[in-house]
Amino acid sequence: MCRRFILLIISAIIAVMPAAAAHAGVFDRGDMVRVKGFRGYRPYVEELSGDTVTMVVMHNITVYPPLRFKNKKQEKFYWRTVRDVKKTLPYAKLICATLLETYEYIETLPTQAEREAHLKQMEHDIFEQYKPELKKFTRSQANMLVKLIQRETSQRGYDIIKAFLGSFRAGFWQTFGRLFGVNLKGTYQPDKNSDDAIIERVCVGVEQGTID
Repeated sequence: MCRRFILLIISAIIAVMPAAAAHAGVFDRGDMVRVKGFRGYRPYVEELSGDTVTMVVMHNITVYPPLRFKNKKQEKFYWRTVRDVKKTLPYAKLICATLLETYEYIETLPTQAEREAHLKQMEHDIFEQYKPELKKFTRSQANMLVKLIQRETSQRGYDIIKAFLGSFRAGFWQTFGRLFGVNLKGTYQPDKNSDDAIIERVCVGVEQGTID
């Protein structure tokens, strides 16, 4: 029963993200969403000599100092975080990409009625798409997904729901979520919170391929 409610809470966030994006001012695609840059080989012609040169473009690499655990509790938290991040980070990034794609598409629809119809269908499709995996999420993984959605979009789950459904519904989902250990108002502050700092370190490691 607990996992059923967790599914409903997380699905509520996912389902309203495209709709929230349709409202001007809710998301700024330029500075509020992580966008993966170009990486790979790109040939170009050197202007002075006319020679063709291959330029290699790579992402920045973050190097952390060796990790030393203060106690067994912190070590246990780290390995649980590795497990949960590996499971939830791909979904957070996929949700973010869906948000961007939907935002761009609905901008091409001429009428509000067509936008609402598309968003309604989108909400149904997203729920059905994520339902099989979300049903398997533990409480800690549900909370991790909420945190990583904020990491990718710079928006708390509560704020995403509030932007589209209003304060009352957002408050309902927050209260409902807290009964089952999911905090939609939770913040992600790796520069201030030691647990979030570990989560960020693991996320970076997974993104860079240094954590398998």
